[in-house]
Amino acid sequence: MLHLRNHLLPLLHAATSSSSPLQLTRHRLLSTAARSPFSVEHYLVATCGLTAAQARRASPKLSRLNSASNPDAVLALLSSSTAGLDSLSLSRADLTAVVAAEPRLLRARPGTIARRIASLRGRANLSAPQIRSFLMSAARRTSPRPTSPRSSRSGRCNAILATDVDKVVRPNVALLGECGLGVCDIVQMTQTAAWLLTFNPERLKIVVRRAEELGVPTSSWAFKDAVCTVARNNQGTIAARMEFLRGTLGCSMDKLRSAISRKPSILGFSEKTLRGKIEFLLTKVRLEPEYILQRPVMLTLSLDKRLAPRHYVLQALVEKGLIKNDVDNYSCVCFGNEHFVARYIDRHEDALPGLADAYAAVHAGKSPAQSLTQHLQTDRYRSDGEATYVLGNQPVRMEDK
Repeated sequence: MLHLRNHLLPLLHAATSSSSPLQLTRHRLLSTAARSPFSVEHYLVATCGLTAAQARRASPKLSRLNSASNPDAVLALLSSSTAGLDSLSLSRADLTAVVAAEPRLLRARPGTIARRIASLRGRANLSAPQIRSFLMSAARRTSPRPTSPRSSRSGRCNAILATDVDKVVRPNVALLGECGLGVCDIVQMTQTAAWLLTFNPERLKIVVRRAEELGVPTSSWAFKDAVCTVARNNQGTIAARMEFLRGTLGCSMDKLRSAISRKPSILGFSEKTLRGKIEFLLTKVRLEPEYILQRPVMLTLSLDKRLAPRHYVLQALVEKGLIKNDVDNYSCVCFGNEHFVARYIDRHEDALPGLADAYAAVHAGKSPAQSLTQHLQTDRYRSDGEATYVLGNQPVRMEDK
């Protein structure tokens, strides 16, 4: 027991520092260490804050752990201001998210992690908040379905702590810098694709070349989206989706490339998802293909939570005579939700009781968008939901009943 206490004293000192959000007490550490046998699932729940389901999924990856010593040291390192890590300190909630995204981080040697972070700061010129951003991007994109491709990519985000800085991270940062991306741009990319920095540098060169081949200039703000999109999809998939969009919208490849240069991420959606959005915009909202091509961001918005419910709300308001017949669809779907609700729903609650609750249910995914047509139906309202309001400078009217 004396040997055990002497072994744990350094960990107690680090874990109970004022900057640590864990606030692990001497009693917790000693009781954890004394527990026999050591339970990985219990540790993940009690110390790391994972749910029971998350702990069950993560525990097989930590089957070799037989004590809390190493994971305690890792958590103390990431959560404190020791070793010159300054503002890298992660909150308790941040640590929970990071461990859920990549539990194998608890198996890493604390000294190795500290050296990697120091290298990222000193050799790759990344600040502590930027490194923290890389780690948290993994947590934000973790999927509850562990077998999904997106989930496996999320786990790779924390691989930045195990990637060779001089041979991989630094050359990748330099390559993206040669494309005109500043450090802030690269950090912004990591919000959705931090794993790019762990690519083999030769592979990243291919990704950059493919992004340029889409017709997106490196000087464009959209180039970041292009790089992330082609990194997630192979060349055949990108070509197939371009051909699908060209045929569905009935446009030339030049016009399609122009649209892609504005919003490359539309190529990241499946054909099924794109088909549903395009068919709705063409047949229900009665937009022209040219209108969509000039505003490709519409194809990135949720059909069920934004495009359809907002269309049905506007349709009902126009039919009721509550708003003028000159609403621009694009402006309405681009509004933030609070702005849209304040402008088109809250002010008309007296004329259409229950409108706010019905829209909120659809926006939250609790009701289908089509339910709004039944709830808001008026004497003149068509349940098929075809538009009667003006889109841009193109007036559109329903056929006579």
